[in-house]
Amino acid sequence: MKKILSIFTLMVVMFLMTNPITAQSFEPGDPGGTPTGPPMGGGAPIGGGTFILLALGAAYGGKKLYTLQKEEE
Repeated sequence: MKKILSIFTLMVVMFLMTNPITAQSFEPGDPGGTPTGPPMGGGAPIGGGTFILLALGAAYGGKKLYTLQKEEE
């Protein structure tokens, strides 16, 4: 019974924490007129950074596996 009560309490707390998130708008309002400036976000490319982070993560994981294999031998 105590386990069910704790799970129910956790669900209520999670619902109360996520409820304000649903009230926020995801689209900006219409500024009116014609757009004259750069696009929102500055137009910076993010693709190169993603691949760099993936490569660094793969290298780090490979190093961890290599050291783990050396410790087992």
